[in-house]
Amino acid sequence: MKFFSCFLAFCLLVLVYTPHVARAQDEPRAAWQVASFNISADVSANERALNASAELNVRNVGRGAGSSITVRINPKAEIKSVKVNDAATTFTSQPEPRGNLQRLIIRIPGSVAPDATARVTVAYRLPLTDNSSLAAISPNGNLFLPLSFWYPAPNTPFALRGADVAPFNLRLDGEIAVSSGVEHKMRSLSSMFEQSLNAQPFFVTGDWERVEGAGEAGGVQTWLPKGSGAEERKEAEALMSLAGAARSFYAGLLGPAPDAPIHLVSVTRGAGFNDAGTVLLDSAVFRRTRIDSTTALLIAESVARLWIGGQTSVRGEGFGVIREGLTRYLANLFLEKQFGRETADAERMRQRTAYVAISKRDAPLSLATPLDDTYFGSVANKGAMVWRILERALGRDAFHTIVRASLQNGKGTPTGLTLAALRAALVERGGAPVKAILDHELDQPTDMDLLVGVPQQRGAQWVSALRNLGSVDASVTVAATTASGERLTVDTTIPARNFAEAVFNTQARISRVEIDPDKLYPQLDYANDIAPRTRQSDDALAEATRLYAGQQYAQAESLAREQLAISPHMQEARILLARSLLAGNKVDEAEKEFRATLEERAPTPAALAWANIGLGEVALRKGQAAEAARRFNEAVRADAEYASTVAARAGRINAEAKAGAAPAIDEAAKSFVGQFDAAVKSGKKTEMESLIVPGELSRFVQGIVGSQPELWQTRVLRTELLDANRLAVDVSLNTREFGRDQAGTAVLMLARTNGAWKLSSIEFFEVR
Repeated sequence: MKFFSCFLAFCLLVLVYTPHVARAQDEPRAAWQVASFNISADVSANERALNASAELNVRNVGRGAGSSITVRINPKAEIKSVKVNDAATTFTSQPEPRGNLQRLIIRIPGSVAPDATARVTVAYRLPLTDNSSLAAISPNGNLFLPLSFWYPAPNTPFALRGADVAPFNLRLDGEIAVSSGVEHKMRSLSSMFEQSLNAQPFFVTGDWERVEGAGEAGGVQTWLPKGSGAEERKEAEALMSLAGAARSFYAGLLGPAPDAPIHLVSVTRGAGFNDAGTVLLDSAVFRRTRIDSTTALLIAESVARLWIGGQTSVRGEGFGVIREGLTRYLANLFLEKQFGRETADAERMRQRTAYVAISKRDAPLSLATPLDDTYFGSVANKGAMVWRILERALGRDAFHTIVRASLQNGKGTPTGLTLAALRAALVERGGAPVKAILDHELDQPTDMDLLVGVPQQRGAQWVSALRNLGSVDASVTVAATTASGERLTVDTTIPARNFAEAVFNTQARISRVEIDPDKLYPQLDYANDIAPRTRQSDDALAEATRLYAGQQYAQAESLAREQLAISPHMQEARILLARSLLAGNKVDEAEKEFRATLEERAPTPAALAWANIGLGEVALRKGQAAEAARRFNEAVRADAEYASTVAARAGRINAEAKAGAAPAIDEAAKSFVGQFDAAVKSGKKTEMESLIVPGELSRFVQGIVGSQPELWQTRVLRTELLDANRLAVDVSLNTREFGRDQAGTAVLMLARTNGAWKLSSIEFFEVR
């Protein structure tokens, strides 16, 4: 395996540094690339299956003639027929080891010469047993994303060169749907999407109402669930404005924006997926009172991909460094412009922390594929850092000019933009220093670790020893802070695997020194960047959290303050500080810190939730039950992560009871819960399945049938209508299985199906 990796790396270097850059698909035999997709699909709810016909116009981008073509598709797909250029042909089906797929080897009548094209048509049926975040068939909405491999294609994301992306036409019979591209209405129950950018076919259906952007957000649309209120519409308008601002920002850097609509789609599954201008956002995003940092980053990256990957395809080895890393670098620049330097730095810190967690087992970026478990933590986060180093080395304007020109050169070509081509352009401009950066950061695993020593006085100067454990020179800034708070900086270069010094011409006592304060370089360890040494942020937060859980609140407070002294906008540390203060009965100080968190221009979803939970607890201590209920409700609507949402829901019910303002319980939902209790106690699979949305909770049903509970008693505590077709039900449960009594709370999500409620999911289950 080591030999194979080295061989691949050698081949990549040969491709990158030959005088004339070879095509990304340069192979001695036939190699296939999709030039366009034309797909017709029909979802059968009764059969729980997708029936489709996919026409692929494929180009032979290799150097040999092709007599067969191999495509990959979902292993459960049932192939009905295959044609090449409208003539029926034979095929064989085999397991595909990469990604657990089905491989179809299709015979081509005659052969296809290099640079020639063929039209391959596959008719098939794809049954779906259980719904997932990648594929779902439901009365309340269908979903088929590219990673469900619902359509055939020669190349998958697991290949070194990446998945096939191309313009497509997608026709959906009997469905009102959202995809990417321009929608052409055919008739009342059919949709046709025409996508002129390079993209992957996908679709999602639902019961929405469309909101149109205005002004700078013209051409941006939001798809909200029917029944959404004024607050959701207000947040949709804010998010559309953000997307419009991002489009204008990138147009200034990368050239005129592609003529493509931007869709922001509220979904209950598949959130986070984005392609060619369409972004799937969790429905909770629209219930938050502020734009959170996670959503802002997702939208910013999604809009950048209109240029990078959309208008100009990104192909070839190392495609993720451009598609994921370059878009994240640009998104960070947009966040800085939109929300300020502090917000962008806080986001970069979170990205850096995520990368450090996998840095010691990371593969070279130029060889990374989604099969690597470190892929997304690496190519996006480390990749963004690498592009930032190159920006500093070349100058921002020069770097952006090269990127813009490279995108323009790749536009409309079969190869698109490749890492090899972009590297060659950067090296041509920056010479040997830039080549050294690229060779090290892209072709080698991370080995850099920068160390700084405790500053020592030497006559009229203060000196800190520096060390570089990496295999490439590091040109860094070293910042010192004097006892009076004055900040001094010097620039120096630390040779690879060698030492250097930072010399500060001052007699004032230096109390703290930091190497690479902007954190340009990817490193294995950032804790030794500061002297006197402090804990690395993630380690310190983990320790502070442990101390908090152990009720050692003073120690947790001290550690949190230490981190805030280093990074004043570290929201995770501020929340932990505030919670420690509140637990230590320092109510006024805690309230101040919670409010400071909410004043951040782009708080994280978790910060939004925990700050409101904290303010709710403060309000309860002050006897302000109504205010507490409002704060807990805001935390519930943030729907950030499991722990905060469980705490917020419990706090809301308690506060509403104290305020005497508990909302009315939906009687239909209460009746449904009674029916479900009876079905569970019967132990009959058919009775339970009749009350559950098809395709959902199959494991839960199997578990109930297998255990046959002796007691299952549910009491409805609260109901909340989320939109016209979804209802959240807070319940308390008492159960007995195998003689063991258990009790706790849960949240049942009900979906309106054919005018009646059915159980669609169990969001939280705290029964112990």
